Amino acid sequence: MDNGMDNMLDMYLFETNSLLEQLDELLIEAEKNEEFTTDDVNEIFRAMHTIKGSSAMMEFNSLMTIAHRIEDLFFFVRENGIDSLNSTDKSELFNLTFKSTDVLRGEVEKLENNEPLSTNIDSITSEINSFLNKISGAGEPEEEAPAKEEAPELKAAAGSEAGQKLVESFGSKCPFFLQIFFEEGCGMENLRAFMLVNALHGTELEFEFYPEDVESNSATSEVIIDHGFFVGFHSEEDVNKAIAVVEEQGSIQTYEVIHVEKKPEAEKAKASDAPKAAAPVQGEPAKGTPAQNPGKEATGAQAQHAKQSLLSVNLSKLDALQAIVGEIVITESMVASSPELQGLKLDTFLKNTRQLRKLTDDLQDISMSLRMVSISGTFQKMNRIVRDMKKALNKDVRLTIIGEDTEIDKTIVDSISDPIMHIVRNSMDHGIETTKEERIAAGKDPQGELILSASHTGSEVIISISDDGQGMDTEKILAKAARNGLLTKPESEYSKKEILSLLMLPGFSTNEEVTEFSGRGVGMDVVKKNVESVGGTISITSELGQGSCTTLKIPLTMAIVDGMEIRVGKTIFTIPISNIRQSIKIARENVLHDAKGNEIVKIMDEFYPIIRLHEFYNIEPEVTSIEDGILIWVEAGDHSYCMFVDELLGERQIVVKPLPSYLNSFNIKDYGISGCTILGDGNISIILEVMNLYNAANV
Repeated sequence: MDNGMDNMLDMYLFETNSLLEQLDELLIEAEKNEEFTTDDVNEIFRAMHTIKGSSAMMEFNSLMTIAHRIEDLFFFVRENGIDSLNSTDKSELFNLTFKSTDVLRGEVEKLENNEPLSTNIDSITSEINSFLNKISGAGEPEEEAPAKEEAPELKAAAGSEAGQKLVESFGSKCPFFLQIFFEEGCGMENLRAFMLVNALHGTELEFEFYPEDVESNSATSEVIIDHGFFVGFHSEEDVNKAIAVVEEQGSIQTYEVIHVEKKPEAEKAKASDAPKAAAPVQGEPAKGTPAQNPGKEATGAQAQHAKQSLLSVNLSKLDALQAIVGEIVITESMVASSPELQGLKLDTFLKNTRQLRKLTDDLQDISMSLRMVSISGTFQKMNRIVRDMKKALNKDVRLTIIGEDTEIDKTIVDSISDPIMHIVRNSMDHGIETTKEERIAAGKDPQGELILSASHTGSEVIISISDDGQGMDTEKILAKAARNGLLTKPESEYSKKEILSLLMLPGFSTNEEVTEFSGRGVGMDVVKKNVESVGGTISITSELGQGSCTTLKIPLTMAIVDGMEIRVGKTIFTIPISNIRQSIKIARENVLHDAKGNEIVKIMDEFYPIIRLHEFYNIEPEVTSIEDGILIWVEAGDHSYCMFVDELLGERQIVVKPLPSYLNSFNIKDYGISGCTILGDGNISIILEVMNLYNAANV
């Protein structure tokens, strides 16, 4: 595809995905209420009409055909009323609509993955046709979909006075124009106009068109909606040839033929003094309004501003912006801490660098905020998961969503969608009791509840998925782990927290049978890996008979974080501030040893292991005595321990740089190294990953 077609495809995918998400939310809510409202039916009809039209324009036949069949189905429902269906038909209509949107979504995913679309969609179209014939009483389904209301007939009429004045303002030499209006609400009017232009180019007719920048300027859609799309020709014969092409195009509501009559020079001069409804030129939006929209001119600028207050931006551009801001932060730090300036009295310079730091911080905050999106989209998708599993497992469960407006980095949202879905499925499959009778016997509400919540805590987002089901039997989990050879110490030494952590070991599954939802040996270990890949942690709590809760702690962003610089020998490390609980100076007598001889320290009535970084990384230390160095109490997930370091250098914002890909073969991430950052003096500081460092030290 050329760049123009790529842009069209991006716009098509964005629009279609948005419509399918809206449909899912609408269908979930309607099914909860056990009824389609008139607005629901109209909304589904309009959405399918739009998907049909844009798919036809892009020549995606499978999507166009399915959307067309659903449009036919809801046209019948709209005309005859939802009350014309009995309860069984309504239930079947819900299932069929869900199934159809799933097929559409599958086809869209093929487009996103650059895979060929399905060539055989007979199964779903036959199912839709059969149901439509059933509810309409038309008998056996035929090959073609049932006839629906005829589309509004295209009309060719003398151009209106307003259209005539608008054409005259173009300053064109063409005596004939077609003023074309597309169907209301069809969407992407500028691209539809562009496709019409391409079709006309194939006729070798000479013509001109306004707006001229429909291919590249999406704002022209509003102009076309208000004033129409104009195509000019030099002869009446050319107009007639063009009409044949126009009538073959989809989504065109009406067209009018405008004959521009030559006026005497005096009238032209007089007309030139009057205000014009100027047509847009290349790169400019339309100015003014035609005569048939009185009163609109006064609010036109405000309306245009409101419509353009939101815009979609390619994520790669935001990635590039974030990278540049990161380089600015690093450069500003290098300038401010240049060794050549040390010891000099530079009051004005220091004042300016403080102002520069403030501006770079503001720039950084704004660039990060551009990437923040609501987690509501991910949460709402879980409605569909719960709905489908309720029917498949015959369980009565309600989903409660809390904090869906919580915002998080777009990249991280995409990364945690699958883990959340997997945990929700686990709760539905393993957590909620199999029958209502079991819940009633346990003194619970017959309807189970699944709670999905999100909240901010400083630099993290806490996401929890909890259920009021049967909980987890730690004895069974421990026994299963023992049978699989997963235990690393005697069973009696495992705490409840450690036993629940065994669920996240590779291949662990408590399900004895392979079902549609679980038991395939791909379980919480994959979830844990995905969460940790974005710098997050995961933990599980459960009470037998009362329910379970899985908690994810996710960083707001992975690009720029607050970090604490520490020194070990001549090496500078950085620890994310979110992992640090406290820094402590202790005396030698406060250090004890456990049964294995490892150093531990007592803090707030709890004992924590000590990891000496110079020993772990085999670094030549400057400090070896506990009282001469400093302990940093850190925490990640279920693990909390102390790092022994030479010196605490201070807190600063760091730009996270990924490690070169060739280092992956050495598995350095497994040894607590998550990335690096560039210091003010140009040197590199290794960023420590607290969780993996603990696991590697095996304390």
